[in-house]
Formats: sequence, C-alpha cells, structure tokens
Amino acid sequence: MITGSIDLATDFRVGVKTTSGRGLTPEELAKQCADKIVSVSDTAPEPIRAQAHAFQARVQQLVELYLKQAVQSDRTTVYNAVRDAGHPELAEALKGL
Repeated sequence: MITGSIDLATDFRVGVKTTSGRGLTPEELAKQCADKIVSVSDTAPEPIRAQAHAFQARVQQLVELYLKQAVQSDRTTVYNAVRDAGHPELAEALKGL
C-alpha cells in the first residue's frame, strides 16, 4: 500500500471572466495565463516585485503570440477540412474570419 500526503493551498480563489456575444481573445487569455504562471506577493521587496512584473509581462507576450499562432493554425485546418469536404465557398467564407 502506498500512502502519502499532498499540501493544498488554503487561500482558494475563484475568478470568473465573462464576455457577451464572443469568446475570450488571445490577449485576454494570455493575461489570465500569465497571471497564473507568475505571481508575486504585495509584501515582496520592490526590486523583486518589479522583476516579477517585468517577467509576467514577457510571459504574457509569449503566451499571446503562441495563442494567436494556434488560432491561425486551427483556422487553416478547418479551412482545408471544409474545402476538402467539397464546400469551397464555405471554406473561403471561413477564411475571412
């Protein structure tokens, strides 16, 4: 029998982000992602906070870049699948999104 323990955070926070008539943008998702990857205490010394915020901004830029590339790649995949299924007009309409 294997036993062990897991330490869980005691400061659970739930955040909700909603939109109306659209999904989240790559920029919005990148911000959420960077906020989860990099955090710094408000009580940390100023040089450390500044460095963490600069790193967080860079993480956000990189995540946003890759999310945009993922969206474009998926659109290419959908375009090709629709075109190959015999719907070139629909594929062209999707291409413009």
